Amino acid sequence: MKKFLPLLVILVLAFFVFQWGTGIYNNMVRKQEGVNSSWSQVENAYQRRLDLIPNLVETVKGVANFEKETYTAVAEARSKAGQVTLGPETINDPAAFERFQQTQGELSGALSRLLVAVERYPELKANQNFLELQSQLEGTENRIAVARKDFNDTAQDFNAYIRTFPNSMIAGFGKFTPKPYFKAAEGAQEAPKVQF
Repeated sequence: MKKFLPLLVILVLAFFVFQWGTGIYNNMVRKQEGVNSSWSQVENAYQRRLDLIPNLVETVKGVANFEKETYTAVAEARSKAGQVTLGPETINDPAAFERFQQTQGELSGALSRLLVAVERYPELKANQNFLELQSQLEGTENRIAVARKDFNDTAQDFNAYIRTFPNSMIAGFGKFTPKPYFKAAEGAQEAPKVQF
């Protein structure tokens, strides 16, 4: 019995180390799934915006003799944004994430130009369909901002968890990699210039 005691101690220690490692690994999986869930909410908000844009543009075109280049720019930006494939793999590929963020930024800029141009058309601003669509678009932009913030918070929690010691050893073994963050668009720190 005494010669089996060291083996028993080693087996018990190995069991506890295995349980500890399994617990950390499972927490990483749960946190990664949290990141994926947050990402799907970001996708959902952006898809809602893509779905609203054609209605907004058609309403604008129908009410005002509108500048063609403005709604053409919106349509092109929407088309580009719709062509960027989305999925959980996007958050694992920094280049794809950057492309996604860039196309969405271009779309935001085109929409901003559209809404600024609308200011010149009082009959459009009074149109009930336009007001409703504009309200929905503003709500969608708020949803996007919230979804992006929630994603960044979830990604930060995940990234911190996999980078701390000893979790980082298990993260390397399990091939868990840090997730990218949404960043402000270039030049966002400068206040926009509105001219009429």
